[in-house]
Amino acid sequence: MEWAFGVAREGSETHVTNAMDQGEFPLNNEVALSVYTRMTTSIPMRVPFVLIILIGVTSCTGLLPGKKADTFSPSQSSMIMAAAADVPMRIFVITNYEDSLLLRSKSEDIIPNPKDKELQHFLLRLQRTVTDSMAMGVGIAAPQVGILKNIVLVQRFDKEGFPFEAYLNPVIRQYSEKKRPCREGCLSIPGRVDTTQDRSYAILIEYDRPDGSHNIEMVEDFTAVIFQHEIDHLHGIIYLDHLAKEIKDSRH
Repeated sequence: MEWAFGVAREGSETHVTNAMDQGEFPLNNEVALSVYTRMTTSIPMRVPFVLIILIGVTSCTGLLPGKKADTFSPSQSSMIMAAAADVPMRIFVITNYEDSLLLRSKSEDIIPNPKDKELQHFLLRLQRTVTDSMAMGVGIAAPQVGILKNIVLVQRFDKEGFPFEAYLNPVIRQYSEKKRPCREGCLSIPGRVDTTQDRSYAILIEYDRPDGSHNIEMVEDFTAVIFQHEIDHLHGIIYLDHLAKEIKDSRH
């Protein structure tokens, strides 16, 4: 299989330079500065006082500050617990009218509770769905299986072994000006693949993890495109919307 959730498989990412080092990533807030201090790549020191700004990049508080969240609704719980953890869930597609209405809806935050058995069960089923032989995806969002919660599963091509990891309540805080053209497809849009031109090469993301921890990090290249694609789903956006915008912009 060449594609997946959204983006054509391209193998491992190669990080030649860091987008922040190139000046593509504006250092205009404390979040960016805190991430800047923990970059593992060699970056010229352009902000002399940055090393003393040590905001909690990883904490155990869980859930983005100021946001409200809840557990699954009874109907969502019923869908999740309807089968064992190793059974894939049905993928919602835009060619089905009722499915398309849900896919165009916004999701809600979820409480990142590591003791929530339904949440852990859902994450297992979600991974089983995206890695199923009929899907073979590199990412998936909860709405794609009918659950309107801010949950995504992303294959990290920027990490050893390319693991799938779950992210709760993800928010993209900054986008690099540098773009990364990429071939995208989508499990919810079967039989179609297109090249998008407006995905950012690097993004600064904030999220909760299933263990209850809260994190901020910068992601680059192909993995950044996967995050952007999946987080779009949480807002009722599909990659075809980006194509439509590109066409509209080209006419002006």
